[in-house]
Amino acid sequence: MTDEELLDAARTVRELAYCPYSEFRVGAAIIDENDNVHVGCNVENAAYPLGNCAEASAIAAMIAAGGQHIVTIAVAGGGSDTTRACTPCGGCRQRIREFSDDRTRIIVKDDDGEWRTFTMEELLPSSFHL
Repeated sequence: MTDEELLDAARTVRELAYCPYSEFRVGAAIIDENDNVHVGCNVENAAYPLGNCAEASAIAAMIAAGGQHIVTIAVAGGGSDTTRACTPCGGCRQRIREFSDDRTRIIVKDDDGEWRTFTMEELLPSSFHL
């Protein structure tokens, strides 16, 4: 799967997000070590801490399907008509770190076509990892 196809999967699942409070839709798509794709979207809750981020949802889908390692994760965020370069929040950076290594790529792209690719070290320097 190409980076563009993975980002398209993130954009597609983003449309299914449940975000009546923020109106900020986020989708995430993961390629695991078996070349399987797993997607997730954000799911808000009136009690804000109980919501799920798209990245956490995609990671849960990966684990439920038997995957253990994130090779690449694409994240697409924004309103319903636009994509913004949306990097994972701090909590999701640590969640991604749990299932990644130095070769894991985190990619984002906005509607203007600007690509950004990150490593875990760039997003979460000196991160905690067992």
